[in-house]
Amino acid sequence: MGRGPVGTTFRMAQVGPGGADDSRGRADDDMVNQAEEQGRRIVVGVDGSTGSRAALRWALSHGQLTGAAVEAVSVWQGPPVYGFAYGWSPSVFEDVDLAAITGKMLAEAVGDEAAGRPPAEILTRVVHGHPSQALLDVAHGAQLLVVGSRGHGAFAGMLLGSVSQHCVQHAPCPVVVVPSVGPEQDEIGSRG
Repeated sequence: MGRGPVGTTFRMAQVGPGGADDSRGRADDDMVNQAEEQGRRIVVGVDGSTGSRAALRWALSHGQLTGAAVEAVSVWQGPPVYGFAYGWSPSVFEDVDLAAITGKMLAEAVGDEAAGRPPAEILTRVVHGHPSQALLDVAHGAQLLVVGSRGHGAFAGMLLGSVSQHCVQHAPCPVVVVPSVGPEQDEIGSRG
């Protein structure tokens, strides 16, 4: 557990490939279970993109208005390996801890976006898996799932990314898709 801006509490959880939480203790489990029982938990997907940061800001604002805890979730995947040539194996990623890099990005994003806001309960979780499925899994029992309209996907020109599209179609709770904030728009989307 760490401290962010005055009164803001961060809890970091790291979920391994099997889905088991590797770092949360019993007290943290009780807190999340209480939030789930009360339906006062907002899950937000954060991948470091402009769209996901806009979604995080929206979730923090909505959490403050409703008194809900905000659970910021980042998902990582290992690079795909299609095959090896004789005598060669990919060693480029051997020393790279993708979970740690993802956790650092998430902590920075939450710290930046929570700065200057009123105190709030913010949980952070790093999960291994496919982004859309991991968000759906974490969203069980949540009041709301919040995603950006586009993340770091390959088709930047699309109006709705594949992860947000999948979440809208399959989520176990209501979904809010927050559009990216352009230079001509303020945080709530009105033209300035």
